[in-house]
Amino acid sequence: MVTGARWGTIMAMTADLLRLTQWLSPAFPVSGYAYSHGLETAMASGRVAGARDVQDWASHVLRFGAGPLDVWAIRAVMGGDDPGEVAEVLQARAGCAERWQETRDQGAAFATVTTGMGEPPIPDLPLPVALGLRARGMAADVVAMLYLQGFAGQLVSAATRFLPLGQTEAQTVLRALHPVIAEVAARTDTDPPGGAALMADLDAMRHETLQPRIFRT
Repeated sequence: MVTGARWGTIMAMTADLLRLTQWLSPAFPVSGYAYSHGLETAMASGRVAGARDVQDWASHVLRFGAGPLDVWAIRAVMGGDDPGEVAEVLQARAGCAERWQETRDQGAAFATVTTGMGEPPIPDLPLPVALGLRARGMAADVVAMLYLQGFAGQLVSAATRFLPLGQTEAQTVLRALHPVIAEVAARTDTDPPGGAALMADLDAMRHETLQPRIFRT
């Protein structure tokens, strides 16, 4: 039998999970569909041409690029670190102007929309920092995992719109990334981790002069 206290805990966890999945849904208006994180450059050059290429590119970014640093930022802010200081680290670590634009603009939109929904006002912050601030009190493992799932989904969606990649094939790619997402979300770095996704960083830099292009980054 579920006691009153236990039922209250279940309901609180359910409410947190529903809020979190709403915030990280592709339908949440942070314009995630407009960003490719530099993937458009790799696709336009022909280096990323199919499902396996997309999986490899996204996996590398998740493991060695923005993935670990964003998880560190989420956990740091959820643990009580100053959001402004964490945001400064992310800005310093952004590989190029478009990378900073991507996380900054989505974070500003996230802050605006959640405040409009009745959450306490927060300043414009990069997306993982704003999320960490909003999610204080939730389970950090779950927050990090669902954040990375949303990020991976954004990359796969960009590939679906650029390449001849079918919906089922795209979802199969996202499913194949689940072990990577779980692995990176479980990281508990106390210091900001370094990055080693060199080709993805170069793709993001080259995107600034890519013409024609359909994504902002």
